[in-house]
Parts: sequence; structure tokens; C-alpha cells
Amino acid sequence: MSGTVVNVHEAKTNLSRILARVEAGEEIIIARGGKPVARLEPFSAPEIQLGFLDLPEIPDDFFAPLDDDELAEWSL
Repeated sequence: MSGTVVNVHEAKTNLSRILARVEAGEEIIIARGGKPVARLEPFSAPEIQLGFLDLPEIPDDFFAPLDDDELAEWSL
């Protein structure tokens, strides 16, 4: 078990200090009765990859209103 172990009472009493240590990169284990019950570690947001599809560029007039002939072709 890596990281510093603190008991629940100490964690409740010193939560702000413990969170500052976690933000600095430290891993903290919270224990109840000497048994580990939780691990606090720095949060890291998942990377989101945009643009993973190889699509052609959308032309500037793509969202332009349809003229009457094109609109008639789409009518049911």
C-alpha cells in the first residue's frame, strides 16, 4: 500500500490540509480501525480527442437557406 495513511478522524479534522497535499501530487489512504477504506489521489481529467473522423471540410454555404427549387425537391 503506497501513500500516507490517515484515520477517519484525522481526515475529517484536517480535510483542507489533506486535500492540499493531494493537489500537490501525494496519495493519501483513509483508514477506519487501521483498515484502508479509501484512496485520495490527484484528479486527472480524461483527454478528449476531437476530430477523429476524416471528413471533408464543410463548405461555407452549407447552412445557407435552400432556394425554392431545392426546397421543392426535398418536399414530400
